[in-house]
Amino acid sequence: MGLIEGRFGDNILITSVDKLINWARMSSMWPLSFGLACCAIEMMATGASRFDLDRLGVMFRASPRQSDVMIVAGTVTMKMATRLKRLYEQMPDPKFVISMGSCSNCGGPYWEHGYHVLKGVDQIIPVDVYIPGCPPRPEALMDGLIQLQAKIAKMTLAKQEDVVA
Repeated sequence: MGLIEGRFGDNILITSVDKLINWARMSSMWPLSFGLACCAIEMMATGASRFDLDRLGVMFRASPRQSDVMIVAGTVTMKMATRLKRLYEQMPDPKFVISMGSCSNCGGPYWEHGYHVLKGVDQIIPVDVYIPGCPPRPEALMDGLIQLQAKIAKMTLAKQEDVVA
């Protein structure tokens, strides 16, 4: 790009296709509104006007076929795990998962004495970002979304994987 850079003035922007597509992906993340327990209340508070996720390009969708990010917020039971996997499989590629809260990360306080609780959502679907807390604050979810944006910015089109830096 050194030969043609600056030759046409300020009228032409030169970039790679990877950077352009990744910029579009990270500027318009559409999470699936999928809340299971008390973490869902914090997720709803993050989507409200006080925290304003619109400035990050986040718009909650009710259909898995229109969303590219799944935020698993709350306790995942064994019965819900099959439905969660089905929703994940209905999402178009590339798809990303944020695990929000102790219950979805590792089973929370229920996994030791409950046979019905999944010991972490990463046992059934791949997770990109983990957000700790019980329940995590809305600021933590916003930080997780920003971390996911940074991960999307490093992706390549050829492999649809993130680049190891």
